[in-house]
Amino acid sequence: MLETAPGIETAAAAPRRPKRNALSVAAFAGAPAVLLLVFGWLGVSAWFRQLTLPDEGRYVGVAWEMLRSGHWLVPTLDGLPFFHKPPLFYWMDAASMAVFGANEWAARLPSLLGATATAWALYLFLRRWADTRAATAALVVLITSPGFFAGAQFANHDMLVASWISTSILLAAHALLSAEAGRRYRLALLGAFACAALGVLTKGLIGAVLPFLVVASWALAARRGRALLLLVWPPGLLLFAIVCVPWFAAMQARHEAFFNYVFVDQQFRRFAQGGFNNPQPWWFYLPVLALLTLPWFAWIWKGVRRETRMHSFADVRLLMWTWILVILLFFSLPSSKLIGYILPVLPPLACVLAEGVLVAGQSRPRRMRLLAGIGAMSCLATVLVVGLFGQTSALPLAQSMRPLMAPDDRVVMLDRYVYDASFYLRLDKPALVASAWSDPGMLTGDNWRKELYDASAFDPLRARQVLVEMNELERVLCAPGITWILGDSGSVARFPWLTRAQHFHESAKLSVWRWDPKDPAATPCRDSLRAGTTSGKALSLP
Repeated sequence: MLETAPGIETAAAAPRRPKRNALSVAAFAGAPAVLLLVFGWLGVSAWFRQLTLPDEGRYVGVAWEMLRSGHWLVPTLDGLPFFHKPPLFYWMDAASMAVFGANEWAARLPSLLGATATAWALYLFLRRWADTRAATAALVVLITSPGFFAGAQFANHDMLVASWISTSILLAAHALLSAEAGRRYRLALLGAFACAALGVLTKGLIGAVLPFLVVASWALAARRGRALLLLVWPPGLLLFAIVCVPWFAAMQARHEAFFNYVFVDQQFRRFAQGGFNNPQPWWFYLPVLALLTLPWFAWIWKGVRRETRMHSFADVRLLMWTWILVILLFFSLPSSKLIGYILPVLPPLACVLAEGVLVAGQSRPRRMRLLAGIGAMSCLATVLVVGLFGQTSALPLAQSMRPLMAPDDRVVMLDRYVYDASFYLRLDKPALVASAWSDPGMLTGDNWRKELYDASAFDPLRARQVLVEMNELERVLCAPGITWILGDSGSVARFPWLTRAQHFHESAKLSVWRWDPKDPAATPCRDSLRAGTTSGKALSLP
């Protein structure tokens, strides 16, 4: 028996399923084969490059600490509670490294799975509500767009949350259309609520807010106001709460300031105020989207025209444009704009661009294949350029240091934090980070100091063990045992006592010294220290 959605009239007759194009790739390859091809293509170069700093190093480092410590409930950065983002990405990343080993491919697997799920969901939705040719074209455009391809191979929260947002929108739209047609819809609607909850567990409130805004705006634009009842369906809301509320409640029970920090500071203030990373003008994402979808973006105007091949699929077309405009507007309002934020726009934009290419290429059947080839080469070139010219990682020094490090050796990061050091060095305890922690002027902005300083408020006792003031370095360095000191290339000028240490490694952005208090150059240890502050002034050591 067909189900009927509450508040929505059953259609007199189910709409005829669109005829599929027997010549399309999907028609003879089959949907499961398409899934495997997408996963293989998106992951083809995920192993190629070292972790990119700061984002990949930061988030993979948190996942590594989770795996190494066995404490999966509270994410930690250098041993301190790190609540910039909820834990789902870290859980998936740590589980991936537990199964496949601590390597770059395993660290990027959550993003790769998210991108594959997004492409798969878009393909299935279009195949059901448009036709197979449109579905295949949109899939090809999406997976050969450099922005989507690179996002699938970047170990941070952006692609994973984009996947939950996109899948939630597509499932909710499928449920709404199915309900109107008198078909079963409840399972898809539960899936939409579950995906929204997982989005919240990945990156906060946007995981639920954006799907709601897109689907509600689409329903209103299509004059389906009564369909909004589906968005407050009690069983769906209950499932949403069961999935995402327990972790947030557990953290609030442990830390009184948790809700204020996570929701007010990290989300509402980040959205409404300035002072955060990468402030940009309101139009920033327009050229970004053009670059992220090369070479396909050149056909955007064909996709805008109303006399495209999908004019008979008005519901799908309206959904895609609503999706693009709502999310583009949402992320264009705040001052802080990062490229990863706009990833949820790429699936509907791929659908619109595929429309344009199909219309323009009706008399030129080879155009799609040619553009797909150019897009694929652009994808690989993007990853190659990032791998060759990205920021220096800790991998080269780790390969030299790890054979020489003893379990009791200490690691001190001198007025900097090397995000990927714990991952590449396989540290089984937090590094000590020396900086001017008592200087309020050093703790402004949106940087590594602020991250560690904010984290210290949730565990002050542990913070006193790992965050070292400059005038406490003598106590650390003169204690028995070997200390490995990580600093930048200008550290010797600011900290002259480093000339008494063994210079172990030098690169453009990272230097390493080995300090042995028993070394003659360090005896007496007190006399070897004339440490400088971050401003270069000498400290008066007792």
